[in-house]
Amino acid sequence: MIYVALLRGINVGGKNKVEMKQLKCVFEQVGMAQVSTYINSGNVVFKSDILSVESLSEILEQAIVKHFALSIKVLLRNIEQLEQLMMKLPDSWQNNKQMKSDVLFCWEDVSPADLKEQLTIKPAIDDVIFLNQDVLWHVEREQVTRSGMMRLAGQSIYQKMTVRNVNTTRKIYQLMQQIK
Repeated sequence: MIYVALLRGINVGGKNKVEMKQLKCVFEQVGMAQVSTYINSGNVVFKSDILSVESLSEILEQAIVKHFALSIKVLLRNIEQLEQLMMKLPDSWQNNKQMKSDVLFCWEDVSPADLKEQLTIKPAIDDVIFLNQDVLWHVEREQVTRSGMMRLAGQSIYQKMTVRNVNTTRKIYQLMQQIK
């Protein structure tokens, strides 16, 4: 199965520094194949015969602790999940000077009901699409400060997600598609 590991909170503000070449080697050392990383924010695309997401996450989290002495949550999505996400993601959504568009990838224990309840969405400003454990969000840059979603960082649910912009998410999906 082809996966992406999305690591939360590495290489942010000078904290939890992890070099991507070393991270790639760690994944390979624990048996992952065709490993590649994308940008410095902890995106690792790989292939594994381990089909249990729980087992795979545990193996990778333990390897990160052992090698980097960091307790980092490894959030996994397989290629089918990314394909479903890409089908829901509007082509017009970009992350550029005119618009901010992000994907919020949530831990497995976050229910869609919790997400809908805890996120502050202003329908006239925010465009939001819920997809299982993930949330697609779009706002015009000139409206960002008025968005209800900007309050997210102060909420407890924020600790149970990792965010990637749509440009990064699209590139990750392309990298996953290249693995045979």
